[in-house]
Amino acid sequence: MTILKSENLCKVYGSGDSEVRALDGVSVSVEDGEFVSVIGTSGSGKSTLLNMLGGLDRPTSGSVTVSGKKLFEMNDEELTVFRRRNIGFVFQNYNLVPVLNVYENIVLPIELDGSRIDKDYVKLIVRTLGLDSRLGAMPNQLSGGQQQRVAIARALSAKPAIILADEPTGNLDSKTGMDVISLLKVTSREFNQTIVMITHNEDIALMADRMIRIEDGRVVSGNA
Repeated sequence: MTILKSENLCKVYGSGDSEVRALDGVSVSVEDGEFVSVIGTSGSGKSTLLNMLGGLDRPTSGSVTVSGKKLFEMNDEELTVFRRRNIGFVFQNYNLVPVLNVYENIVLPIELDGSRIDKDYVKLIVRTLGLDSRLGAMPNQLSGGQQQRVAIARALSAKPAIILADEPTGNLDSKTGMDVISLLKVTSREFNQTIVMITHNEDIALMADRMIRIEDGRVVSGNA
C-alpha cells in the first residue's frame, strides 16, 4: 500500500531572471513499511523535498498525500495537528528539549497531542534502541549518537505513518553514523515503520531498501 506520494511537486523561489526552481516536477511514492533514502549533492533539492513531504513548507504547485490525506488541502491548524499525529521527524541537530530528560523528550509528541502514552510500546522502543539505562539523563549528558537515538525514539513514540529523517548522521562520526542507520533499519523492520531519509552520503544511502537520487530539483533515478 502506498503510504506517501507526491505528484508533480514544484517549489519556485523568485521570478524572472532570478527564478530558482528548487523542485521541478517531483513525483515519488513510498510503500508502507519501506525504508527509502533520498540522495543528492548540496543544493539538489533534497531537503526542500523533505520539507514538502512533511508539510513543513507549502509547494508552489503539486500535491503530497500521506495516508490518503492531501496535506496542502488542509489549513495551517489542520496540517499542524495531522503532522503531529502522522509524521515523525529526525533532524541532524537532534532538536531535543534541553530541560527535559530522555523519557520526557521521547513522550513529548504524545503529551502535546493530549493522547494516552502506550507505555509498553515506549518501553519496547527504548529497549530496541538501547536507552534503558539513560531514561533519567538530560540531553547534555548524552553523546551525539545517544541523542540521535532519543530523537528516533521520540519520532517513533506517536506511531506515525512515516518518519522523515534529515541527514540523521550529519553530526556523527562515521562509525556512530553507521550504528544509527543500522538502528533505523531495525526500527523499520521491527515496527513496520515507513522511513524516508535524506543524505548526501552514498554508503549510508545504500543501506536503505531503495535509493532515490535527486539532481537540480528533479528525480533522476530510483523512483518506483
